[in-house]
Amino acid sequence: MKNLDIVLAVVGGALVGASLGLLFAPKKGEDLRDEITGYLKSKGIALKKQKLDKLVEELEGVVKR
Repeated sequence: MKNLDIVLAVVGGALVGASLGLLFAPKKGEDLRDEITGYLKSKGIALKKQKLDKLVEELEGVVKR
């Protein structure tokens, strides 16, 4: 159970970091996806393009609210 908590904390932190990045430094979609992909890879998280696109769309929706 503790391992799951750690994974969820890392993913949650990555989402918060990406959201703040969108909020304070808006970029073109392609540049943003590359930056998020690089950050997640540095943390050992690999996402396929479709999942990353969906994540970016969700984050953009949160930031625009």
